[in-house]
Amino acid sequence: MIKCKSCDASINENFCPNCGRAAKLKRIDGKHLLHEFEHVIHLDRGIFYTIKELLIRPGKNIREFISNDRNRLVKPILFIIITSLIYTVAGHLFHVEGDFIVFKESERSTIGTIFNWVNNHIGYANIIISFFIAFFLKLFFKKYDFNYFEILILLCFVMGMAMLIYALFIIVEGLTKVPVMPIAGVISFVYITWAMGRFFDKKKVSSYIKSFIAYFLGMLLFSFTAIGIGTLIDLVLKSYAH
Repeated sequence: MIKCKSCDASINENFCPNCGRAAKLKRIDGKHLLHEFEHVIHLDRGIFYTIKELLIRPGKNIREFISNDRNRLVKPILFIIITSLIYTVAGHLFHVEGDFIVFKESERSTIGTIFNWVNNHIGYANIIISFFIAFFLKLFFKKYDFNYFEILILLCFVMGMAMLIYALFIIVEGLTKVPVMPIAGVISFVYITWAMGRFFDKKKVSSYIKSFIAYFLGMLLFSFTAIGIGTLIDLVLKSYAH
C-alpha cells in the first residue's frame, strides 16, 4: 500500500479511491507525445472541428462552450496560440509581411520596439489586446449575463480565427505574388464583428454595430496605451541620460 501524492490517501489499487489520481504515472515516451498531438488535431472535437464550428456557427458554439460543454472545442488559450503560430509560420515560409498592427515608428524608440514585439509575438499580443476589447464589449452588452472573463473566452476564439484568415491570405499572396493582405484585414474584421454579434444576439442589427465599435475602440485603446507606455519609458530614459 502506498500514499497518494496528491491527497495522501492510502492506495492499494491502480487509482486513488479519494481523488482518482493514478498510483503511478506512465513515463513519457514517443507514444505518449503522439497521443497528445492527435488529441489536439483530431477531427472529432479537435482543432479542425473547432475551426469548422467557429466558421459556420461561432455564436452558438462559444455560448455552448461557456455554459454547457467545454470539451467540444479546443481550449480557447491553446486555440489562439496554435492559430497565431500558424500565422507566424506562414509569414516566415512565404516571406509575406502580414503585420497585425502597422505603426510607422523607428524601431530604436520604445514605441517601435513595442509594436515590433506585438507583430513578432502575435499570439501573446492577441491575448493582451483581447483585454481591451473585452472592456468595451462588457460595457456595451452589460445587460447580457456574461462576465468579463467569459467575454475573453469569446475573443480568444474569434481572434484565433482572424489569425487563420490572415494565414490563408499570406499563403495565397506567397503563391500568386498578388498583394491580397489588405483584403485579409477587411475579411478578418468583418468575421470578428459578425461572430461577436451572433454571440450576443444574432437577430439584432445593433448587436453587430456595437461589436464593430467595441472592437475598433479596443484596438484603439490598446494602441494608445502602447504609445503612452513607450513614450513614458523614452522620456524616463532621456532624463536619466541627461
